[in-house]
Amino acid sequence: MASSLLFITSLLVGLVGCCYGSVLFSSLNRTLVVHASPKQGDVLRAGENKITVTWTLNQTLPASTDDHYTKVKLKLCYAPISQKDRAWRKTENEMKRDKTCQFTILAAPYYDSFGNADKSRQSFEWAIERDVPTATYFVRAYAYDSAGAEVAYGQTTDGNKASNLFDVQGISGRHVSLDIAAATFSAFSVLTLFGFFFNEKRKARAS
Repeated sequence: MASSLLFITSLLVGLVGCCYGSVLFSSLNRTLVVHASPKQGDVLRAGENKITVTWTLNQTLPASTDDHYTKVKLKLCYAPISQKDRAWRKTENEMKRDKTCQFTILAAPYYDSFGNADKSRQSFEWAIERDVPTATYFVRAYAYDSAGAEVAYGQTTDGNKASNLFDVQGISGRHVSLDIAAATFSAFSVLTLFGFFFNEKRKARAS
């Protein structure tokens, strides 16, 4: 009964998406259990550190719940504290307008992502990309149906997006190699200028 209800709900979500152009996040079932390796308050560095994400179907649900899932996406998402006063990161109920999760960790066929018949817990290690900005994050997984519509999700945080959050320190515009090059060039310029004046002074004395 519960499995049939979930299937019907998901089917209706897909139909709504086809008819009105988008799916509402509030209509999605939270059927996936998702965990990420960073702990609450951890600070990771973009371009250096990695995140391991594990996900599976909630084992309290019927095994047939995900029979119509065809694709899964793992996303890195902004926490509310990093969305405040930033309209370009704003959370919207309409999925096509939502800007909460802007970084894709993995996109793969749902069944292939599990790699075995019993659909046991799957994991994926992701190197944090260099363009990920400084912010507080969590990880979310979306399940899709054959029409490409979101039908379910799971996330590493609670419904209020207040727990199990971690920080990423983005790469600043300056790099150590550039600083060294700039310092070397400056030193060379000073020495050249000093040499020029010394040579001119020597010529003046000779004359």
